[in-house]
Amino acid sequence: MESKLKKSIEVEKINYFRCSEVDVELAYQAFSIGFSDYIVKFNYSKEQFVNLFFCPEGNKPEHSFVAIYENEAVGVILGGIKMYETIKTMRCGTLAISPDYRGLGVSQKLFELHKEEAEKNGCKQLFLEVIVGNDRAINFYKKLGYEKIYDLSYFSKSDLTSLQQIQLESSTEVNKVEFNTFKETITNWDFHINWQNDIDYLEKLTNFSYYLARVNDENVGGLAVNENGRISILITDKVYRNRKIATTLLKSAANELNLKSFSTSIPNNNSLEGFLQKLDFKKEKIAQYEMYKMI
Repeated sequence: MESKLKKSIEVEKINYFRCSEVDVELAYQAFSIGFSDYIVKFNYSKEQFVNLFFCPEGNKPEHSFVAIYENEAVGVILGGIKMYETIKTMRCGTLAISPDYRGLGVSQKLFELHKEEAEKNGCKQLFLEVIVGNDRAINFYKKLGYEKIYDLSYFSKSDLTSLQQIQLESSTEVNKVEFNTFKETITNWDFHINWQNDIDYLEKLTNFSYYLARVNDENVGGLAVNENGRISILITDKVYRNRKIATTLLKSAANELNLKSFSTSIPNNNSLEGFLQKLDFKKEKIAQYEMYKMI
């Protein structure tokens, strides 16, 4: 009880700063200690942390906040703003609280700052992802008014031998294209892509290849895949489904890039999930919820 009282007194002395006002080392410290007992283990160096969370993830130091007690970083919330599916959105890129400071209102204060920052910048919704099974976090987000909208599932295929044996239709032509051509084509199709796979995310990366499938001089499918086989986008025009368009895209990319495996994540897409399972992709145990809150 004495320890709890001590922490209750200490928490009143916690100061909150934008990450742009302090050394990034403090944000990294809070992230590292906050995730030290997490379901998924993160062993990022500071350089890896910065290159991932403040680059393709879209978080900005000026939209992010860190909680500091004396010289110790005890909590951090990262924020990124962009037009997401036509709505200006603030995403919580991560929330991490030191185990010794949980349950004392630090996360509540960080989210208050997060929401205020979103409103100042004209955002109309808040968004985040959370690991399924992290009930404490899920319940906290629900109390803040977030609602689960999408289930994000993960799939992988470690052996591509069976894919190579599939006979394809000769009428499908696959072309490797530049990013801008790919972007212009797939934005004509209406479908939900999770934040970490969407076009704005891909535009910041350099290790992806882009393919379009054509039938009768019409683009009917697209694939974005990196050098390690991670698929960010795989889509086929509804009219051309069940004609092995997506299979042709995967096989063509695997051959050209000499890929040994595939992995991907998809949100609530029964058609694509069924397709992946038909190709013997393994559904991973880990999953996430995509949660939203309108403001």
